[in-house]
Amino acid sequence: MLKVKLFGVEFENPVWTASGTFGFGLEYAPYLDLNRVGAVCVKGLSVKPREGNEPPRIWETPCGMLNAIGLQNPGVEYFVEEIVPKLKEYRCRVIANIYGSTVEEYRAVAAALKGVDGVDAVELNVSCPNVKKGGLAFGVDPVEAARVTEAVKSVCDKPVIVKLSPNVTDPVEIAKAVESAGADAISAINTLLGMAIDIRKRKPRLKNRFGGLSGPAIKPVAVRIVYQVSKAVSVPVIGIGGITTWEDAVEFFLAGASAVQVGTANFFNPKAVEEIVAGIENYMREEGFKSVGEMVGALRE
Repeated sequence: MLKVKLFGVEFENPVWTASGTFGFGLEYAPYLDLNRVGAVCVKGLSVKPREGNEPPRIWETPCGMLNAIGLQNPGVEYFVEEIVPKLKEYRCRVIANIYGSTVEEYRAVAAALKGVDGVDAVELNVSCPNVKKGGLAFGVDPVEAARVTEAVKSVCDKPVIVKLSPNVTDPVEIAKAVESAGADAISAINTLLGMAIDIRKRKPRLKNRFGGLSGPAIKPVAVRIVYQVSKAVSVPVIGIGGITTWEDAVEFFLAGASAVQVGTANFFNPKAVEEIVAGIENYMREEGFKSVGEMVGALRE
């Protein structure tokens, strides 16, 4: 009932974990059954190890959190050699989230994953600043987003998912550009740019000043963008943003998502994915859906 086949890959279910909220998946193994997770989208990978930003780099907000971790990770080589073999012990699919500060860096990370058994797809984080373009994020410019997509597709032997930034005027324009450049799927959305201030110290709460806002507060924005994008492209759309319950997930399916990713909820409920999977299954029985595909885009308008 819950199995889905997207971009040539079969998943046990359409509930995945969002990059940056679930480590490499192994960290959560003591708390839930990883075999019940449709896919683990691992923390963002770069060419070389990265320390990330200086603390403080997390701040709780009403209905969410701000983070400016700075994409800390041990590098793609460590991931391939040390993490992938351990993840292969589980049935969950593995999606490698990658990023770079230049097109060449994106291409290099993707090339390092070529031929790696146990990695089922690659997700591009295009919200990173392009150092050759004055720090402007790749994902806010359709031309640059398409250029990164094409570069990765040229060396990648796995399906490529492009993760959209909501910090743009028209996410549909970006979605169409990356689809034309060869994206096999689109995930939406990444975090919204936000800020919090300590009014006593009169200083930003985060050392980095700005951070990515995630959690339930952003769900209505994410549902709207998934709805708009799914109407405009023919590739699968994976919904992300504020999903904490099975009801949240179903909203995304009805809006047009073919799968969903659970993020911030993992921090306060390590068993969130398992609970959401069970809830979706019950809902489908109650509503007479025989497959996830029947739910996708089934919004009555």
